[in-house]
Amino acid sequence: MRPFNYLRAQSPAEAASLSAQVHGSRFIAGGTNLLDLMKLDIETPTQLIDVNHLALDRIEATPEGGLRIGALVRNTDLAADPRIRKDYAVLARALLAGASGQLRNMATTAGNLLQRTRCPYFYDTHQACNKRQPGSGCAAIGGFSRQLGIIGVSDACIATHPSDMAVAMRALDAHVETVRPDGTTRVIAITDLHRLPGNTPNIETALAPHELITAVTLPPPIGGTHIYQKVRDRASYAFALVSVAAVIQKDSSGRVALGGVAPKPWRVESAETAMAKGAKALSEQLLAGATPTHENAFKLTLVERMLASVMAQARAQA
Repeated sequence: MRPFNYLRAQSPAEAASLSAQVHGSRFIAGGTNLLDLMKLDIETPTQLIDVNHLALDRIEATPEGGLRIGALVRNTDLAADPRIRKDYAVLARALLAGASGQLRNMATTAGNLLQRTRCPYFYDTHQACNKRQPGSGCAAIGGFSRQLGIIGVSDACIATHPSDMAVAMRALDAHVETVRPDGTTRVIAITDLHRLPGNTPNIETALAPHELITAVTLPPPIGGTHIYQKVRDRASYAFALVSVAAVIQKDSSGRVALGGVAPKPWRVESAETAMAKGAKALSEQLLAGATPTHENAFKLTLVERMLASVMAQARAQA
C-alpha cells in the first residue's frame, strides 16, 4: 500500500476544491471498487477525500414529478425505496442483480456509475492496458475476450462497463448533477456521462478533473412493464455477460438498454422503433456494426434470445 493523505470534506464544493489542490486526489465513499484497485496498485491516489458525511444521502421528489437520488444513497436503500419499486422497477431489479448484499450495503449511487471495468487485463498489472497505462497497448485484443465488448469498442480497448444500475438508468433517461472546484454546477445526461474508448480509453467519463457527482435525477414515471434480465457465468456476485433493461408499453413500444456488450450502457433510441417487429429485428438494429471476437460472438445470439424472453415476459404481464 502506498502512503496517502486523508481529508474529510464539509460540503460538495469544498470536496471538489480540495481535490483540485492536490494532484492525484480521489473521492471516497463506499470504496467498494477504489480500495480493491488501491490494493492492486492500479489506483495510486496521493490523497483521499472522504465525502461520506455530506448531505447527499436522500431520495427526494422533484418539482417535475420525478426523483432526485443523492450521490451517497446506498444501493440497498435505493433498491428498497417504495417509490423506486413502484415507478422505476427496472432500476430496483438491476440493483438487486448486482454484487452481493454486503456490497450493496456500502456501494453508493455515484460510485456505482463510476466503477471501473472488470476486464482481467486491466486488473493484471503485468499485462498491457491502455485504460490503466495509456499507450501501452491492449492485451485483451487477441487474448481471452469471452466477457468483453462487441460494440462501441476500438483498436485501443474492448473492455465493457460493469454497472447494472447504469444500464437501468440509461433506459430511464436519467441525468447526473455535479459540482466543480470553482463551485459551479451542471447537469449531464446519462447518455453523455460514459465515453466510448476511441484512442483514449483512459478517459472514461465526461466529468472534468475533480468534478464531483452530487445526485442523479429520474424523470417522471413512464409506466409500462419494467424488466431487468441478466445472464452471467454463475448465479451470484458475477458481472453480466449480457444484461437487458427494458420498459415496454402495452402497444409493444418501449425502451431497451444493454449491458455487458459495450464500454458504456448501450442504447440506440432509433432501434427501438423495431420492437414491434420482434427480437431479431431489434437486436440487429441495436448491434449494427458490432465487431465481436471469435470468443464472444455468442453474445450476438444471446442478445437476440434475451430480447425475445423479455418481450414475451412483457406480453404475459401486460
